[in-house]
Amino acid sequence: MIIFGFLLLCSIEAKGEEANCSMIGKPEYPLLSKDGDIIIGGAFSIHSKIHLETPSFTEKPHRLMCTSLNLREFRFAQTMIFATEEINSKRNLLPNISVGYQIFDSCGSTLASIRSSMALINGQELTAEQTCSGKTAVKAIIGESESSSTIVLSRATGPFQIPVISHFATCACLSNRKQFPSFFRTIPSDYYQSRALAQLVKHFGWTWVGAVRSDNDYGNNGMATFVEVAKREGVCIEYSEAILRTNSKEKIAKVVEVMKKGTANVLVAFLAQGEMDVLLEETIRQNVTGLQWVGSESWITAKYLATERVSNVLGGAIGFTISKSKIPGLKEFLLKVSPSQNPTSSLLREFWEMTFGCHLTPTISSKTENEKFCNGSENLSNISNAFTDVSELRISNNVYKAVYAIAIALHNTLACTTNGACDNTTCGKKDLMVSKQVLHSLQNVNFTMASGERVFFDRNGDPTARYELVNWQKNGAGETSFITVGHYDASLPSEQQFVMNSINIVWAGDSHTKPNSVCSESCQPGFRPAVIKGRPACCFECLRCPSGEIRNTTDSAECIKCPLEYWSNENHSACILKKVEFLSFEENMGILLTAFSLTGVSLTIAVALVFYHFMDTPLIKASNTELSFLLLFSLMLCFLCSLTFIGRPSEWSCMLRHTAFGITFALCMSCVLARTIAVVMAFKATVPGTSVPQCSLPLQRISVFCCTLFQVIICTLWLTLAPPMPYKNFAHSTDKIILECDLGSAIGFWAVLGYIGLLAVLCFILAFLARKLPDNFNEAKFITFSILIFCAVWVTFIPAYVSSPGKFTVAVEIFAILASSFGLFLCIFTPKCYIIILKPEKNTRKHIMGKAHAKSQYT
Repeated sequence: MIIFGFLLLCSIEAKGEEANCSMIGKPEYPLLSKDGDIIIGGAFSIHSKIHLETPSFTEKPHRLMCTSLNLREFRFAQTMIFATEEINSKRNLLPNISVGYQIFDSCGSTLASIRSSMALINGQELTAEQTCSGKTAVKAIIGESESSSTIVLSRATGPFQIPVISHFATCACLSNRKQFPSFFRTIPSDYYQSRALAQLVKHFGWTWVGAVRSDNDYGNNGMATFVEVAKREGVCIEYSEAILRTNSKEKIAKVVEVMKKGTANVLVAFLAQGEMDVLLEETIRQNVTGLQWVGSESWITAKYLATERVSNVLGGAIGFTISKSKIPGLKEFLLKVSPSQNPTSSLLREFWEMTFGCHLTPTISSKTENEKFCNGSENLSNISNAFTDVSELRISNNVYKAVYAIAIALHNTLACTTNGACDNTTCGKKDLMVSKQVLHSLQNVNFTMASGERVFFDRNGDPTARYELVNWQKNGAGETSFITVGHYDASLPSEQQFVMNSINIVWAGDSHTKPNSVCSESCQPGFRPAVIKGRPACCFECLRCPSGEIRNTTDSAECIKCPLEYWSNENHSACILKKVEFLSFEENMGILLTAFSLTGVSLTIAVALVFYHFMDTPLIKASNTELSFLLLFSLMLCFLCSLTFIGRPSEWSCMLRHTAFGITFALCMSCVLARTIAVVMAFKATVPGTSVPQCSLPLQRISVFCCTLFQVIICTLWLTLAPPMPYKNFAHSTDKIILECDLGSAIGFWAVLGYIGLLAVLCFILAFLARKLPDNFNEAKFITFSILIFCAVWVTFIPAYVSSPGKFTVAVEIFAILASSFGLFLCIFTPKCYIIILKPEKNTRKHIMGKAHAKSQYT
């Protein structure tokens, strides 16, 4: 804030009289510069380290000393110079206007970036010759290579609306237009790269990964986004470590120890090149091999890393990078760089001495017998290093595009082709042009490079995010090449963004087998993952799915419940149709009940034949022949109606079984009731002095018909209003479907049963009244006993029917039908058959009427 205060003070005009601006402190001079009508600035990390002495507080602090020349960054700076020279040679772009440049060294340090920022804004003059006008020394700036340094540069230039275009700063935070209103870049934001890396890790099934990042804006922001997206994709981070190139060796060694002890086989390295260098050095020292490295675009295509020394560590590395390109003429331009271009340039001298390992001018202090000297005429074409290597022009191409974007913005500003960029008074007047106008024009640039690549910026100053997925593979000569094995395009729909090529990938250790990196192996079908308390979600144990649920894919985290009519198989890996349960003729219970039913029918027919054969005997005549045959017929129907309850329920069988049961039993009870009434009336009439009317045969027929008809009416109403229908019962059993007949109307069902019960009660009452009949003709006693059995069976049936599960409900009902039918049949007809067949001597009129006749004689 103090620096901004000084800058603002220098830009304010003195009231009352003119005042000149003067610089506080010593000016910062560019390493490379050229005059021109319009100056553009550049900031690169040409040196990667700084040497800063501890202040003594007794004298002014010494200037920053930058060391360790970065040949790759030096190539970026020379690419900017090449593009500037190329633009100056064009007649259709900025005609009659020369573009100059001032390139500063930020030394990979935010402290040095602040000094470069001030120099680019103020210039190098100690005192301005004219009144402070607020105009800046440069109209636009290209830089920097690192996000943290770029943030410093953008914050410093933002208040002055000086556009900054970065070729290598990828931090997503720089897309914030409120904080960085004048920032642009020709490299995609890490907002997309982090998501692409998360999708990449998920694509290969790696759910347990380690992570190392640069402890700066680039690494922290990029890794934070990666972790967030990876978590949504189901990927867990075993460890996440942060380092800086300036950390102590002990700190770096501890991070490598964590990597070494980790169980994850995949390492996501979101590192700038400086941090990658120190980490790789320690990794080689500790011999950490076998890790599958997933790299960020900062280092994944750094050619200087792809050496034999690191092949055991980084072999098979994979990661996203921007597309490479070719810049015609750049190779030749780079090979012409020499100290002779500017003999006073310390940078060119340092570059030459570092490249050829020599001294341009011998010094007394360094003169030795083995010292090598050079004169500056050596040939760079014989040198292969990061400066001369133009096979992977990715970031250099971003610098090239950035220079052209600024040139076109300047051209449009001077030509007034962009609305709002200028007014008529500044058209074509380069001296009146201000950086604010260039900023407006830059936001609207949209052009196509000679290579066919389209350049434009979105509202946040970002280009379209497109990446290549590259894999480190060795060629036939044993050299490492960066092979494109996939693509990522953020402008496409989400399902089409990430596409793999049909190229085999080489994995860690030059293996062709994809490494596996999971905390827990995927659960087999039928088992679900259960999180272990205190462990990440990717660490789990496998539990079998509950009954009725399945898990047939490794992607699902939970078991899936089977549809209503399905159930899980034995392995819980698939849903199969539930077993359908109903009382069938094939099972033992069905066969047994069918046998009893047919036995009852057979016995009934046999008795009917016996009755028919002995129809003229006194016992048969005394038993009311017509009612006996009708009763036998109704009992036969009762036995047969039980068969309608066996088998798969259908619409017709459901309606038939209940109505047939109700009508046949009503007919049976009606016959028993008529017989009981006839017996009572017949014996009451034989008592002297009684005038009881005889129960004639037509009257018996009418009573049977009317009693049965009433049940028919009840059944008809039941079938008309709410008939029984087939029903799949899912509630009673979870693993099977119980096919049963829904009653439709419970009132109809209980009305049918109630009416039968009413007839049975009437029969019992009348039979009880006839209990004192003669012993020789004791049919009323047998009827009483049979009705007792009948009532006992059906009273017991009600709770058994309600509580019995599934097909046993039907079995209980069949059992009640057969038991009550056999009770009536045996109690009423067995005594008569016994006399007819086994005791024929008792089948006489005298024997039947004997006791009654004797009693009448004594009365």
